[in-house]
Amino acid sequence: MLVRTARLLPIIVVSHPLHPSCTRSATHTFWWSLGSAAAAAGRGLRSMEPLNTTPEVPTAKPPAEYVSLAPTDTAADEETRPAGLLPGETVIKEGKAAILFPSANEVFYNPVQEFNRDLTCAVLTEFAREVLAQRGVKLVVPGEGERAVASLTEEADVQTEQKNGAEAPTVNALVGERCEHGLRVLEALSASGLRSVRFALEVPGLQSVTANDFSAKAAALIGRNADYNGVGHLLRASCRDASMLMYEMRGKKERYDVIDLDPYGSPASFLDAAVQAVSEGGLLCITCTDMAVMAGNSGETCYSKYGSVSIKAKYCHEMALRIILHSLDQRAGVHQRYIQPLLAVSVDFYIRVFVRIFTGQATVKNSASKQALVYNCVGCGSFHLQRMGRRSSNGKHVKYSPATGPPVGPECEHCGQRHQLGGPIWAEPIHDVPFVQKVLSAVSGNPSRFGTSKRIEGMLSMVTEELDDVPLYYTVDSLSSTIHSNTPPLLQFRSALLHAGHRVSLSHACKNGIKTDAPPAVIWDIMRCWEKTNPVKREKLSETSPAFKILSTEPGSEVCFTVREDANPQSRKRHLTRFQENPQAFWGPKARAKAGGSIVTDLQDKSKKCQNKRKNQITDSELKNIHCKRFKQGTCTHGDRCCYSHEPEQKTE
Repeated sequence: MLVRTARLLPIIVVSHPLHPSCTRSATHTFWWSLGSAAAAAGRGLRSMEPLNTTPEVPTAKPPAEYVSLAPTDTAADEETRPAGLLPGETVIKEGKAAILFPSANEVFYNPVQEFNRDLTCAVLTEFAREVLAQRGVKLVVPGEGERAVASLTEEADVQTEQKNGAEAPTVNALVGERCEHGLRVLEALSASGLRSVRFALEVPGLQSVTANDFSAKAAALIGRNADYNGVGHLLRASCRDASMLMYEMRGKKERYDVIDLDPYGSPASFLDAAVQAVSEGGLLCITCTDMAVMAGNSGETCYSKYGSVSIKAKYCHEMALRIILHSLDQRAGVHQRYIQPLLAVSVDFYIRVFVRIFTGQATVKNSASKQALVYNCVGCGSFHLQRMGRRSSNGKHVKYSPATGPPVGPECEHCGQRHQLGGPIWAEPIHDVPFVQKVLSAVSGNPSRFGTSKRIEGMLSMVTEELDDVPLYYTVDSLSSTIHSNTPPLLQFRSALLHAGHRVSLSHACKNGIKTDAPPAVIWDIMRCWEKTNPVKREKLSETSPAFKILSTEPGSEVCFTVREDANPQSRKRHLTRFQENPQAFWGPKARAKAGGSIVTDLQDKSKKCQNKRKNQITDSELKNIHCKRFKQGTCTHGDRCCYSHEPEQKTE
């Protein structure tokens, strides 16, 4: 987490000498560089003495548990307080990590993101397995037996590698141990360091983990958490500006294999440095929580941050994924690099993308043909995509030319309304299905590894079922709302598309989402036929409404609503956890950490205070019960015309 303060802070680097082998030493030397004692006292930091004992690493007990320790100065509490804890601190347990956390809002922590951290550990493990296998290293994951093959293509790939004489792994990499040929990981915005500690404890095959944060208190806490969990030989704390740190590591021999960006809000300011600091074929993990901007509430702000105009439409969550991928590809292209998406998901109130970065001047030329503008009808919600460029190949010769368009007329052919223009967005597949199948196989085969394994299995199962070559989606309820009819059952609507000869799938980003390669004309024909069996009161429809114009046109083809067996996907048949309900009230983003450590106003109280302002407006008679502040100060010039009371306040005893 990046927290900027008005005053300059000295750099704090908590470092541990990296162990030269793949075994963990019994005792770790723990040094702190805090500058002068006066500077530490000025910041209000407590004394950070080296801990004499290394506590036992706790076992995983998902979801996160809290052990509160009230601040007190009594001798009895000093004796009962666990070793390494300061007064007022809390121990937060998530996965295999136990994190020391201050009671004040000095360092950001969000328990809602446990699914995010679990998914990242799962993806990072499979990425490390794939990369380190080429270096002769085999990963050993606790609780994982012989790895099951997720698909026939994967089995064929393994056999091909064996026939080609690929080296069999000769070195085993264990969790919590430093691997000489392992991956170098950077968490640029670490806050408490929970994610980095979990990497060190749960992901094998790592050479080093750098946990960075601009806050001096956060950097100090990261170092203490590393020592508390016994991973000081693997994890190094850093107090640097995240962008400057990544810019300094742009050299080919200094780049990180994995960079994780999980900021509070938008990651836009870190993207340029991140695409340069990741190694060739390295993994870039990015979280965006500014969904109000990316989902269409502020299209102009979205353009200034990501170079794309967002649209407030039903498919806004998938469009947000494609906007961040477009922004990444655009910034990587400046440095003759390009992206390869592995996984992109929309979860709760944020989006998370995993991409690999490669270098290639010839491949970068394909970037324009991978982006597209979106024409969205404001009346019926039909959309069309317009590619930014065109690529044609004739043997080894490739020709690039501008795209032709637009794909729509001045008005929508279905409802006669105007179009909105959004984008550009990433129009290529947003998932690498074979890679996702490997992650899914590993998680389903070892469900006790993560606290959110069931949700990960359900989410990834839906991802593998999606049509990867069909951008964006429709929602059945919005189609019904457009023509003012009742909503057709999901299986009947999917069956109608399948009977018409088109492909169809659900979307992980929306419960009622329908991804299909059918054109809008076919979709509205299906809705017209549905309306004939479930008629609406057309006399109440306005002649200028989209519903009137759509229903005034006869269907161009017959539609069959008989339910087909293949209309129900496997994830739905197996009743996997796909769209879980919020586990508790006020499930969402938490308060931003304050640099001074002061506790901010509770978000729940603030939400209640601001609710229903427009619904429960104060009348003029009620305003007379409120005393005029300007009259009290003697500056009110309205006299009897003032809408507030000028009566003297009654003092209460």
